[in-house]
Amino acid sequence: MELLLIAIALAMDSVAVSIASGAKFKSINLFNIIKIALFFGIFQGLMPLIGYFLGSTFSNFVDSIDHYIAFIILVYLGYRMIKEGLDDNIEDEIENLKNKTLFILSIATSIDALAVGITFSFQEIDILYAVTLITIVTFILCIVAVFIGKKLGGYLENKAEFLGGGILILLGIKILIEGLI
Repeated sequence: MELLLIAIALAMDSVAVSIASGAKFKSINLFNIIKIALFFGIFQGLMPLIGYFLGSTFSNFVDSIDHYIAFIILVYLGYRMIKEGLDDNIEDEIENLKNKTLFILSIATSIDALAVGITFSFQEIDILYAVTLITIVTFILCIVAVFIGKKLGGYLENKAEFLGGGILILLGIKILIEGLI
């Protein structure tokens, strides 16, 4: 259940951009909807894998403080997501649906997944299962989000950021408490 919540939280940046894409490009076709979801899903899954291997290289050195590191990373990322939800107008960042634009947006929205991947290396997590779950959840949520954006416009995009940020903060607190007990 915790891993599913992490997958949902990580997907929220991509969901916000997908909502904005649907709002900006009302006549978007199914091919472009799938393309958006694939870009975001693949990057959201790939980044934790990279983070996991980076974190694994130094996890032995930080064993005694890993819960503090995970707490700081998750709370910071959650705070940043909530702050971005207050500040950004995501529709302005989406100029077109070309591969180059989607590539840049996919990297930008998945940097937090890289950091979460580092926290995965401190825990006993099946990384292949986690990466698969994150990819699938992001893919499905992004498809749904584009359709929501087509119907409701940009009204919901910052709400997705708030939800994702709140989930990450709560999970960070949970990991800290478990590490202290």
